Amino acid sequence: MTDAQHLLADEVTVGYGRQVVLNGVTVRLGRGETVGLRGPSGCGKSTLVRVLALLHRPDQGRVSIDGTPVDGTRYAVPVALRTRVAALFQSPRAAADPRLSLADLIAEPLRATRTPEPTVRERVAELADLVGLTADLRGRRPHAVSDGQLQRACLARALVHRPDYLLCDEATAMLDASTQAHVAAVISDYQRTRQAGVLVISHDQTLLERWSDRIVDLAAATRARA
Repeated sequence: MTDAQHLLADEVTVGYGRQVVLNGVTVRLGRGETVGLRGPSGCGKSTLVRVLALLHRPDQGRVSIDGTPVDGTRYAVPVALRTRVAALFQSPRAAADPRLSLADLIAEPLRATRTPEPTVRERVAELADLVGLTADLRGRRPHAVSDGQLQRACLARALVHRPDYLLCDEATAMLDASTQAHVAAVISDYQRTRQAGVLVISHDQTLLERWSDRIVDLAAATRARA
């Protein structure tokens, strides 16, 4: 890994109305490393994930991927750039379209980039097997599966474009112990295979210490507030 291979939030400031949620935050995630992010509830951890995932434009500062500045968000960012970052959020039900089957949920990002349908079907089957979704589950909609099963589908969806950076925002907090272990194992195996950078946000200090190469305290990453 060269020094330029990282996902970087550089002096990022985000506010909602008059409330400043992030104030001058700088966080760097290198390829192949796992960075834990901690901080009290309401300190802006989830907002930082949305900024790094190119879902929210910061008021000040900039996100860059391997040294390339990213000026837009969502579909305003070129496909080749935006698909290099993916996020897995705490609540799979908030992240999933209730109208889609689990297979279509996984496939949606591929179809959005005009991937040929035979390739879509092959990739969906591959990832569903990887995360432990049996064939009978793939045709079900979110209301007909458990939180753990739905989060497995969301993980498959996050990995569908083979991202270089995966952002996990309390991604295992709502899962039972066996599903937590499986999700963590899939992410760790993917990281080793792809030399991906993984950001892990959690209130579980033991999990952060066990999983992370280093831990960043969001308060320490933020310049003094006025």
